[in-house]
Amino acid sequence: MTAAVAILLFVTLQRLAELLVSRRNTRRLLARGAYEVGASHYPLIVIVHAGWLASLWWLAPGRPVAWLPVALFALLQAARLWILASLGGRWTTRIIVRPEETLVAHGPFRWLRHPNYAVVIGEIALLPLAFGLVWVTLSFSVLNAAVLTVRIRAENRALAPLRREMRMQGS
Repeated sequence: MTAAVAILLFVTLQRLAELLVSRRNTRRLLARGAYEVGASHYPLIVIVHAGWLASLWWLAPGRPVAWLPVALFALLQAARLWILASLGGRWTTRIIVRPEETLVAHGPFRWLRHPNYAVVIGEIALLPLAFGLVWVTLSFSVLNAAVLTVRIRAENRALAPLRREMRMQGS
């Protein structure tokens, strides 16, 4: 097994595990009275992420690996774990809102409103660069920026009442 295949296998298995955790968390949240926002754009996110990973599987095996982007990607995985741990059972790949809950304000959420999206931006850029695939970085970064624009707007609208409530409680 080449280094490129090992890296891609790790990322693929990680993403599949995250989808299972997300599905479980989504079911639990919905069963406790939460609701989904922005479901119409979710397939676009899936297409971009699946296309990104598929393009890497198609183009990267057999290519030399640049280890600095891989190391930076690994640091992003540590940040991803911090985000997942901070959200716990509330982490999902969808926008799921429970009106009676407060927003998470610890961990990376103390400094960034959307830390997971910052991690994803870095991942989409770095992993193709590890294999010298600059055009994959550029094309999927543009596609990701487009879907994140829609996604973040929907998420901000959905969470605005919770943010207002937090500000009122803090004053």
